[in-house]
Amino acid sequence: MNLHDTHQDADLGVLRFLTCGSVDDGKSTLIGRLLYDTKTILDDTIATLERNAKKKGLSAIDLSLLTDGLTAEREQGITIDVAYRYFATPTRKFIIGDAPGHEQYTRNMVTAASTADVAILLVDARKGILPQTRRHATIASLLGIGQLIVAVNKMDLVGYDQAVFDRIDGEFREWLALHATTPAEVHSVPLSALEGAMVVNRGVPQEDSDEDAQPLGWYTGPTLLELLEAAPSTQLKADAAWRFPVQWVCRPSQSDFRGYAGRIEEGTIAVGDEIVVLPSGRRSKVVRIGLGEAELAEAFAGQSVMLSLADEVDISRGDMFVKASEGVPEGRQQISATVSWLGHNALDPRRSYILRHTSREVKAKIAAVESKLDLASLTWSPSDQPVALNDIAKLSIKTQQPLVADAYAENRVTGSFILIDEATNDTVAAGLIA
Repeated sequence: MNLHDTHQDADLGVLRFLTCGSVDDGKSTLIGRLLYDTKTILDDTIATLERNAKKKGLSAIDLSLLTDGLTAEREQGITIDVAYRYFATPTRKFIIGDAPGHEQYTRNMVTAASTADVAILLVDARKGILPQTRRHATIASLLGIGQLIVAVNKMDLVGYDQAVFDRIDGEFREWLALHATTPAEVHSVPLSALEGAMVVNRGVPQEDSDEDAQPLGWYTGPTLLELLEAAPSTQLKADAAWRFPVQWVCRPSQSDFRGYAGRIEEGTIAVGDEIVVLPSGRRSKVVRIGLGEAELAEAFAGQSVMLSLADEVDISRGDMFVKASEGVPEGRQQISATVSWLGHNALDPRRSYILRHTSREVKAKIAAVESKLDLASLTWSPSDQPVALNDIAKLSIKTQQPLVADAYAENRVTGSFILIDEATNDTVAAGLIA
């Protein structure tokens, strides 16, 4: 059955997913196939790809060029930067992050994974599970991605052999069982991104026939796109503790109006609710909730709104509003966090960094490097080696002012931060709060 013949009335929302795995496992080609077979590509883009294929003497267009946008990527045939693409089906909309497979670009994979709901882990059917495959699976798990799809690609190059797929699926699940942190849900699907089998459609179109060939007829599970269409997106929890980082204080000249703009990261707020402004601890009540030109009685997680309060309180960008009835969290000046080091210069514990948490910036120092992740064995252990580019480490960090921080497992926004080099303004680390 072609999934486009079935339209679901339920709005499943936008799904953000990334493709990851080892180099040359076919990530860019897979995304190209998704875009091509869902009729997302413009005609002039297809014409350009056909001309490029003709120049190179290829029998078919190179779908990987749809995502490899950098000149260096096209010349070398590899993915370096994270490429984002968008497409939609009758069921939902998708945002794709194409992560590079080379070990030296691990930090780019972390960037793509930080906002993803699902990770598609590509495996070359000829090579099986590789160290980078396990590395990317580990990073996806650390970043809280709840669903992992193991896509065993290039099945056409192994004769669509079911035994090959079963062996790879079994080996990966055996490794997962021994792993400390695993995603909540794992699916495996055999496919050929080059031929188009089991990506959007189940079969491969035949030029001389109206019927598609079914080389993966032994597989009765859903196609890759069917899995994506049914996947739950990360839902902002309306029943969680309310969190509202202030992004902007609106005070028009020659006006008595004062409003506080920001995005509700978790929970709900209603007119009349008592709120606490942190870190000052001052209290007030919400008297107006604005969303564009409209006024709301209640606002929910994910909405960007303007709040007006009953009292004139000293509030600035970086302050956090919480709901008084839910309890006032204590500010934290000592945090434990898992960080991915993004800077070209190694971590220097003697110097201070700027820690940006939601809309707040504070100075911070690294109190201790507790352990590092051995990217070969994927085990945590103490290390006297510096934390350098692409390293993943557990740090103890001390901040100059308190932060209203939640655990990353509870809230991806208030549980994460970045570290910035004071001298260069470069982002040197991304962190997840324990």
